Amino acid sequence: MEIQTTSISRRNLLRGAAATALLLPFGMSLASCAAPGGGGTAGPKGEITADNPFGVAANTTVDAVIFNGGYGVDYVENAAKLMEKSKGLDGVTVKVSPSTKIATELQPRFVGGTPPDLIDNSGANSIGWNTIIDQLEDLTSVIDSENLEGEKIRDTLYGGVEAPGTFDGKFVALNYVMTVYGLWYSSSLFEENGWTVPTSWQDLKALGEAAKAQGKFLFLWGKEAATYYQTMVVDSAVIQGGDDVRLPLENLEEGCWSNPVIQEILTIFHDLIASGYVKPGGSGTQFTEAQSQWSNKQEALLYPSGSWIENEMKSQTKDGFAMKGIAELPLDGSQTTPAGTMRAEAGEPFVVPSKAKNPAGGKELLRTMLSKESATAFAKEKLAPTIVKGTVPEDGFGSTALVSQSELLATAGENVFTIKSFNLYGMNSDQLPIWNSFLDGKMTVAEITQQLQDLTDKIREDDSVNKIEIK
Repeated sequence: MEIQTTSISRRNLLRGAAATALLLPFGMSLASCAAPGGGGTAGPKGEITADNPFGVAANTTVDAVIFNGGYGVDYVENAAKLMEKSKGLDGVTVKVSPSTKIATELQPRFVGGTPPDLIDNSGANSIGWNTIIDQLEDLTSVIDSENLEGEKIRDTLYGGVEAPGTFDGKFVALNYVMTVYGLWYSSSLFEENGWTVPTSWQDLKALGEAAKAQGKFLFLWGKEAATYYQTMVVDSAVIQGGDDVRLPLENLEEGCWSNPVIQEILTIFHDLIASGYVKPGGSGTQFTEAQSQWSNKQEALLYPSGSWIENEMKSQTKDGFAMKGIAELPLDGSQTTPAGTMRAEAGEPFVVPSKAKNPAGGKELLRTMLSKESATAFAKEKLAPTIVKGTVPEDGFGSTALVSQSELLATAGENVFTIKSFNLYGMNSDQLPIWNSFLDGKMTVAEITQQLQDLTDKIREDDSVNKIEIK
């Protein structure tokens, strides 16, 4: 599975993003970062040149350990080959090692003072940020350097990409892959039936009725991904109400789940479930099987997910499905955020340990990955955009879903956000049974509100949990 700040984390299991967040247009600001530096505080030093901005020493090896999840490791291997051929890096070689247990395998190396030069800290077994922040290089110098094409990297990236990897004011993790969160659907199915794509929660009842008339459902779910619907509800509420909704949730405030916008959306959702528009039995269905019921059997019209959904289900999607996505829906037409505001975040966090043997080499490999050549190759192979803009052609390499992602990102511009607290405090495992019960029609709006608030209050009042203020 993969991320959601709120799901079992399909991203956490397949791409695995750690706690992530993007720049919000309504009041959120990036934490300050340290001034650009050189290659690192340790390791051999080479001459700093235009072709070698971090001073990678000649004839050295770069040790990279990459999470082997939904994206595999070949994209880093390809960047490594490109780096080894780069001018100014005489005799430099790169070793790329796959791992599915980052914390288990690498925490001992941190303790022993021998961490790799570059790490993709992803997956369910990723290393907790609070344990390694002070052992990581600031990566501002990477995005302030020029890419292989001679452009300043910062100028080639989507807005807000520093925020996901900024902790306590230090930019320590460069998240490589852009993930768009939205509602996904078969555009061919909608066209065949003359259905109109919804623009707010107010449209869902009529669409549910239309689906039911065709023997279909509006939504369905699988037990491990029940919290995808929490993501949908919370993101929709933030789109509607902005920081007035987001910040109380992020900072674990008393009564945050009782926000009127959240309550109105939950009430509509409860009515949709009670009306039979949500396929029952999802709490006993494995999540990819449920997704196949949507993408292959077309038993439901809409599915909330991150943009990894196309690649994940490509072998279980009906021919001619023509998958497209829309941003999660505001409550109604009076949203307080700019039109096009949506949840989109950079994931797949790469870090460079300060005590690595060759931190300059780790930064150089990141610089290579951020070249147009490497980023375009990733988008084409994985059907997902990186944080590098302009790497997806108009036809999306033949993917209608990828075209949708590019269009949504272009429309949103800087008006993107995420929810950081759910992953930051590891809440998903406790939220899953709550949402499975709600989706099964076994819980009222008042009951789900109370249970989610109780969980939030428990974490807030636990002095053993380090709290981080989110702005």
